[in-house]
Amino acid sequence: MSQRQDRVNELLRREISAVLARDYEWPGQLVTVSEVEITQDFREAKVWMSVLGGHVQPVLDRLNRDHGRIQSRVMKRVVLKTTPIMTFRHDDSASKGVDMVNLLQEVDRIPKALDAADESST
Repeated sequence: MSQRQDRVNELLRREISAVLARDYEWPGQLVTVSEVEITQDFREAKVWMSVLGGHVQPVLDRLNRDHGRIQSRVMKRVVLKTTPIMTFRHDDSASKGVDMVNLLQEVDRIPKALDAADESST
């Protein structure tokens, strides 16, 4: 990925986050823009969303339904030759991370065998 793509991805992520924070509310849910991946020709952008504390599908449905309005608000602040078509997708890495931490805590609670140094002192 080029440096320009990386800069545009980060700029779009910040601006989409600002639009969503200003124009949308999800009571009892934390909805964040995790990452944006724009294609090399800058015509399409995948917007990866994290949703904690609720159901993902209604959030994605609403955002994909309103993608034109979100695009127009973002493109008022971000000037590109073409306006990328945004599709919103679920990023479940946060929930996977929580599952991994829970699994590690479970493993830590399993009784451990004594190592050689502990056996000689008993």
